[in-house]
Amino acid sequence: MKPHVVIGTRGSLLALRQANMIKEALEAQWPGLRVTLEIIKTTGDKILDVPLAKVGGKGLFVKEIEEALMDGRVDLAVHSMKDVPAVLPDPLTLAVVPPREDPRDVLVAHRASGLKDLPSGALIGTSSLRRAAQIRHLRPDLRVENLRGNLDTRLRKVREGLYDAVILAAAGLRRMDWQDAVTAVMDAQEFVPAIGQGALGIEVRKQDLAVRELVAPLHHEPTWRAVTAERAFLHELGGGCQVPIAGHAEVSDGTVTLTGLVASLDGKIVYRLTQSASFGQEELLGRGLARQLLEAGARSILESLMAQEFLEPQRPDC
Repeated sequence: MKPHVVIGTRGSLLALRQANMIKEALEAQWPGLRVTLEIIKTTGDKILDVPLAKVGGKGLFVKEIEEALMDGRVDLAVHSMKDVPAVLPDPLTLAVVPPREDPRDVLVAHRASGLKDLPSGALIGTSSLRRAAQIRHLRPDLRVENLRGNLDTRLRKVREGLYDAVILAAAGLRRMDWQDAVTAVMDAQEFVPAIGQGALGIEVRKQDLAVRELVAPLHHEPTWRAVTAERAFLHELGGGCQVPIAGHAEVSDGTVTLTGLVASLDGKIVYRLTQSASFGQEELLGRGLARQLLEAGARSILESLMAQEFLEPQRPDC
């Protein structure tokens, strides 16, 4: 057995908590194994004053970590799956998807019990085009402003009254044991989560069989099936790092049920469909649902957004 492995991770409080969860799980599974963390600052961590959609989207939070993995500085990487691009660099593979935390979004509000109770004109902070579009669809009378920063930073800005509310991932708050901050949990069918939200992914070098063997016991098949369907949906739509795309899959009794959504930036147009398939058909389910949405009218939204000046064509590494 390999005596020592290094985990590559971002340096935020949440990223470190997630990496330490994997560290502890590996050490419990393999007594005698030494696991250390290597903190890597990504482009997404450095650029905080520009919306993600304008500077490249998903790959911003994994590119430097993947480079460290490819050149051997780290042995595995722990990612939030919602940050992982649809296509990985060829030398790397997503080896393990551990059990998923709550995938839903939550509202953290200064003075309100839910999204419907926010007063007209209330200011909501989010850096997500997906969240912004769905907020505007449900409450077009609210103001939505770009808000970047780590989880603790966004919570602090609500506490200080700089924003009336923020929309965050339930999983991050639960992993940090900050769930007391939650005002309301959003229904996943009404407010569809991000692709892979709530799930972690362990990325390794394809040829590193020793590390793949170490992480294998952490794999959770139901989560893998759900995330596979969601990522196939995202990939068929062209990557989706710079457009309001959402997808949420549930697994039950041998069936995967996937809800997919594509929205215009202003939230006025929303295409949403739900389909189910048997185990083993996850990729076909995701791709098929994407094609149905494109044919229903979502293609016009994607083409329109691609034509806008601040958006670039979808890239494999976005």
